[in-house]
Amino acid sequence: MTQPDSSNLRIAFAGSPHFAEIVLHNLMAAGLTPIVVYTQPDRPQGRGRRLQANPVKLSAAAAQLPVEQPTNLRGADAALTLANYDPDVLVVVAYGLILPIPILEVPPFGCLNVHASLLPRWRGAAPIERAYMAGDEKTGACIMLMDEGLDTGPVYKCSEVPIADNQSIEALELQLAEVGSKDLIDVLQTLALAKADSSQAPTPTAQTELGANYAGKLTSRDRVLDFELSAIQLARQINALAARMPVRCRFEDKPAQLLAATVLDAGVDGTAETNGTIIGLTADGLAIQCAIGQLLIKQLKFEGGKGTVLDGKSLVNGFSTLLTNGTVVN
Repeated sequence: MTQPDSSNLRIAFAGSPHFAEIVLHNLMAAGLTPIVVYTQPDRPQGRGRRLQANPVKLSAAAAQLPVEQPTNLRGADAALTLANYDPDVLVVVAYGLILPIPILEVPPFGCLNVHASLLPRWRGAAPIERAYMAGDEKTGACIMLMDEGLDTGPVYKCSEVPIADNQSIEALELQLAEVGSKDLIDVLQTLALAKADSSQAPTPTAQTELGANYAGKLTSRDRVLDFELSAIQLARQINALAARMPVRCRFEDKPAQLLAATVLDAGVDGTAETNGTIIGLTADGLAIQCAIGQLLIKQLKFEGGKGTVLDGKSLVNGFSTLLTNGTVVN
């Protein structure tokens, strides 16, 4: 087969968070440097609420790539701006803005989305976290040709990634970004070949609706602990949300964020009086009774102050009088 000249493919890129920045970096490393990068506007962050650029913008600026930061993509002007760059394809990775039909129709090869789920398993804004919280044994990345629907377009390529017990969400996200990058590069190289010879154009596979689920955007309700659930469910919830929206609780009047957890004992069930109470504190972590099983908090940080991440040993040394057996966790 003739090797495609990937440098002839004019790629526009749209993305915002770290996940998207990894994909952008891998594209450039493979010689597939975008002609323009679209990303979310700078947002106020930190105590000073100063405007800060997101990871994709920082990476694009370092590579001296043109950057567009529209607040939305509605209206004829948005489609015209994109068309003026004359892209063959638009790659979309966790961009955060809806692409209306006029945008979807600009590139001849359409808009490709790197979606972090084995479609149609999880469609929507938070597929990585939802797969983890649901207890899925595997997830993956799909290269999808976008259409009007919510992650309903046909798929060019998918690769599976296992979800290990107690895996950090950061590690899982990195695996998915790397796998998605590899598959994206393969698809783009095929499109480069098709640009030179239309008979080589690949055909994506239509999705089935069987097994489709909605991976809804994370909200404050996802951060609430319910000790009437099992320790297995709560450990998944804590680990899945640790990076973006940590689960919160209170130890007496001291609020905290929970950052890593595992199951201490899945077979010891609680009662109405013991559910949500501390049953032990050791160097391994903080044990809490659940309706089904016992939860072990491996890392947390108290809100306010320095916000230092604390492991079990640090909790024993500095907070043993607060985290006593029988204390109710709210």
